Amino acid sequence: MLLIRTYVAQSAIEGVGVFAAEPIRKGASIWRLDPDFDRLIPMEKYEAASPHLKELLDRYAYPSPDKPGFMVYEVDNGRFMNHSERPNTDFSQYGGAVAIRDIAAGEEITCDYGEFFEDFARLHLTTA
Repeated sequence: MLLIRTYVAQSAIEGVGVFAAEPIRKGASIWRLDPDFDRLIPMEKYEAASPHLKELLDRYAYPSPDKPGFMVYEVDNGRFMNHSERPNTDFSQYGGAVAIRDIAAGEEITCDYGEFFEDFARLHLTTA
């Protein structure tokens, strides 16, 4: 769940992205896993889902790093955060994230998917 005010807009990275609605200071907590708002979906439910739902989850969910057999689907704007090789956030400590530099209002918020999605680099290389 994002802990900061954001909005979704067109992204230069891909499609849409999530943007800071206000300035964010370096070191500020910007996200934390909150099971009341971040859905943990069992893989067997994912496997049994209709094709259009699986397509949505393939795009916006990721394997839970600490709960094998589950996917995490964020219900807020966090699901629109794009990957960057030089992100402005740090998600390396699963369960929370911080800004690694000041982020201006109107700036896209990015993260390194590899920090919480173990197979991201391998899957990204095979589909690129």
